[in-house]
Amino acid sequence: MPRFTTVAGLDMIISLKNSARSKAFVVFVFGYTCNAQQTSLFPEYNYNPFILNPAYTGMADGAEATISNYGYVNGIEGSPKTLAFSFHSPIARDKMGIGGAVLHDKIGVTTSTKAFVAFSYKIFFDLESDRPYWQIYDQNVLSFGITAGVQQYSEDLLDLGIHNDPEFDENINANIPAMGIGVLYNRANFYLGFSAPNILGDRFASRDDLELNNPFYGYFGYRFFTSRTEDIMIKPSTLLKYEKGAPMQIDANIAVNFKNKFEIGTGYRSSNSISFLGGIYALDHLKLVYYYNIGLKNALLGNSHGILISYSFNKKD
Repeated sequence: MPRFTTVAGLDMIISLKNSARSKAFVVFVFGYTCNAQQTSLFPEYNYNPFILNPAYTGMADGAEATISNYGYVNGIEGSPKTLAFSFHSPIARDKMGIGGAVLHDKIGVTTSTKAFVAFSYKIFFDLESDRPYWQIYDQNVLSFGITAGVQQYSEDLLDLGIHNDPEFDENINANIPAMGIGVLYNRANFYLGFSAPNILGDRFASRDDLELNNPFYGYFGYRFFTSRTEDIMIKPSTLLKYEKGAPMQIDANIAVNFKNKFEIGTGYRSSNSISFLGGIYALDHLKLVYYYNIGLKNALLGNSHGILISYSFNKKD
């Protein structure tokens, strides 16, 4: 059965059960194979993990708004493009978090827009009951998150110009309820998370010719300084993605942060790409990250790049 993957944060595979329509669509979308996979983007889970895991909702010092844009540099009409906007904030003395996001993806004649709201609940641990007020507290928190929203999926099949074929005589539009869950354990120097962004699958889709799979994400990372002055922080991290019918995907990344002013990083994705990035932290509130992905031997669309801009409100001193 041919399969198509929605782009970026949606991370769901939509299968068109009619093979004739699917094959024609693949041809028009510049030779994508029937098992084409769209993976989560490198900066999305390292610099805006809220998109991937609702347990991150409200984990920042204050409210945080982020916008990101992604695309390929090949100039081919119909290449995948992604635009995402998110906002989340801690509430109830940081014990809870609320937020929301809008993700817009376009590939060929297919467009997918997902909007969701998120909520998290946090459990804080402190193993020292008599900690003196002056002692630095290594935050030790377990967070649970949930999202609820809707995905609007459409195919402008009439734009393909295929005549005298009933499979292409109307456009496809569908609304799909979406729900996701996530859990996160976080300390000052270590984090570990798991998320499933689409636990409902296609159970409540407005059409019966769509099939959605639920990817599962597991990831962990470490943070450590190279000296007592804490001028340089090293941040290795790994993301694992499992999806039924697809090989396990592994992202291995490392970033170096200099005095929390600028950052450089690189990573390798098992789907044959290498990533490079540079980031600037301006005025203690604004974060700018540019990244460039180099496709290796099996990369059908070549290289891609994107930018992420994030602003933190009411940041604590």
